[in-house]
Amino acid sequence: MRGLGATGGVGLAYGAMSTLGLAPAAGASTSAARFQAPAMGDLIGKAPGNRSVVVLGGGPAGLCAAYELGKAGYKVTVLEARARPGGRVYSVRGGTSETEIGGETQTCTFAQGHFYNLGATRIPQSHITLDYCRELGVEIQAFGNQNANTLVNYNSNTLVSGQSVQYRAAKADTFGYMSELLQKATSMGALDTVLSSDDKEALSSFLSDFGDLSSDGRYVGSSRRGYSAEPGAGLNFGTETQPFAMSDVIRSGLGRNFSFEFGYDQAMMMMTPVGGMDRIYYAFRDKIGTDKIKFGAEVTSMTNVSDGVTVAYTQDGSKKSITADYCICTVPPNLVGRFENNLPSDVRTALTAAIPVSSGKLGIEYTRRWWETEDHIYGGASNTDKDISQIMFPYDHYGSDRGVVVGYYSTGKRHLGFESLTHKQRLAKAVAEGIAVHGDKYGRDIASSFSGSWRRMKYSEGAWMSWQGAGDSHGGAATPEYELLLKPVERIYFAGDHLSNAIAWQHGAFTSARDVVTALHQRVSAA
Repeated sequence: MRGLGATGGVGLAYGAMSTLGLAPAAGASTSAARFQAPAMGDLIGKAPGNRSVVVLGGGPAGLCAAYELGKAGYKVTVLEARARPGGRVYSVRGGTSETEIGGETQTCTFAQGHFYNLGATRIPQSHITLDYCRELGVEIQAFGNQNANTLVNYNSNTLVSGQSVQYRAAKADTFGYMSELLQKATSMGALDTVLSSDDKEALSSFLSDFGDLSSDGRYVGSSRRGYSAEPGAGLNFGTETQPFAMSDVIRSGLGRNFSFEFGYDQAMMMMTPVGGMDRIYYAFRDKIGTDKIKFGAEVTSMTNVSDGVTVAYTQDGSKKSITADYCICTVPPNLVGRFENNLPSDVRTALTAAIPVSSGKLGIEYTRRWWETEDHIYGGASNTDKDISQIMFPYDHYGSDRGVVVGYYSTGKRHLGFESLTHKQRLAKAVAEGIAVHGDKYGRDIASSFSGSWRRMKYSEGAWMSWQGAGDSHGGAATPEYELLLKPVERIYFAGDHLSNAIAWQHGAFTSARDVVTALHQRVSAA
């Protein structure tokens, strides 16, 4: 071992020890998934050392790939056009400056410690993103994805139209009347062909509890809706709010957003890093090493050559290039076609089948946390069919003197109402719509704001991708174009959340990167 160390360096010695079972595999993955991080020693006797990989993009997929390959001793270089890690994972705080394409420059002036995530903001418990938080030492905290005290406000041809209704009341009325109707159908024999007597008795018991029905099977409202005057001590029993009429509840669509929280990736409890989602990527940066990441490196060409891949880029006004054995391209597919390249025509066509989605957010800093002191809202979001779509409340700094509310998080057609506006116009429109939901207080005590539209953000030009012909699903698309990009083009590999079954999630980017790392490492091992 000493001889190996002297002639081949500590990596060769460690690799040999690992192969003989005398040392643990370097950086073993903490995930319960099938992925096994490549380890030093895997290539002993199989392939020459110092294999090099150039990674294009310093977002989730790129940094994950570089980190995992580094565990096996690959020589990795990351080229990132921005001056920061994280890509579309972007936390905005005091001092953040951004110039949108064809638009104005904003500089954030939020108070010290306050921020909002312009990109990813929440992590489901089942996502391997949390495994990396643990492995990288990134502290996490709870994220309130739903809140019974937030509001819904929808337009309809009913008496409920335009009213702001607490989530708890909307749920109580919707589930209550659904239960009453199903209870009536059961008692009238409408389900006799599919349910036995015992089945119907069990269903009746469930519906009575689920809908909080009266003894005669009717929904008449209950404390589940909330109180207009809270109960207190002694004989102060409070004043329960009264339910809307069944027809109004059904036709108004009060429950149109309830299914959101049933989604596999949206169920409580959710998590998020303390201090901003970008903390994960600064941790990746530190683990990988700043000497291996070139920030401000804007790629101009990507070419397969006889002995690897050559990538040209500009940095600090200078033209540079790098040649590596392999390349992992995590740049958004809508931008890859702009590189000079020698990709086959079918691959270039496949890249255009990934369509950028319009989405953006606005952060509004208030000097008074009225949502806590007046509405008793701690986290969660209010929903509406207005262009703002939703108002997300902060999950940090509870009880302090100020906070940052996400004034809109809108996507697709709704976001087009904001995308082309100046920041001042976006703020005015969002505040006007927010007042319609939360009242005049929504327009007062505003200290500062910062907005962003992803289709107007340089180096992204889209919030995430939807695959042509695959609908609006956040899952992967089994289209010919999607499947083609899963394969390497000679020594160029593609990775990113758009090539996963969790589009728009960090988890998707990580799973894609890990698949590529596995395939590349197996290829090198078999060489």
